[in-house]
Amino acid sequence: MANQRETNSYTNQVDEFTEALATARKMQEDWLNYGLNFIHIYVEDAHGDWLETWGDEEIFTSSVLSKIKEFLISDDIVARRLRKHLGDDPQSVECHRSLFDIAVNLEECWQYPTDERLTAIKHLLANDKTSEIAILDLANSLVQKLSEIL
Repeated sequence: MANQRETNSYTNQVDEFTEALATARKMQEDWLNYGLNFIHIYVEDAHGDWLETWGDEEIFTSSVLSKIKEFLISDDIVARRLRKHLGDDPQSVECHRSLFDIAVNLEECWQYPTDERLTAIKHLLANDKTSEIAILDLANSLVQKLSEIL
């Protein structure tokens, strides 16, 4: 009996270790995929219950986010305009925002009511270097393209 109880204890420890190892591998995979920006995934809600609910609602399994990420790296004219807008000036803050950050923000904008999306995307793209008309045009193009894709 004592040996059987001891074996069950080891089995539980192995299961816990396996789960911890899987969690560490997921974090390492996120680090490799998103660079240092992966930290924002885990730290954004530092005081919440993100650790307890880890895996319940993965941001990366969102089909909307996946489609937006695919679009942003595509050769589509609107995607190229957006990348040019973000990377036009190496000294600008926008240049340092990653496409992943933009994809996450666009997904959040897409959850807004339809009549508020354009304004939200316009605010997302706003900067001091580009005219408001150019930003509005790019935001309109993005809304139209994302409407087609999503």
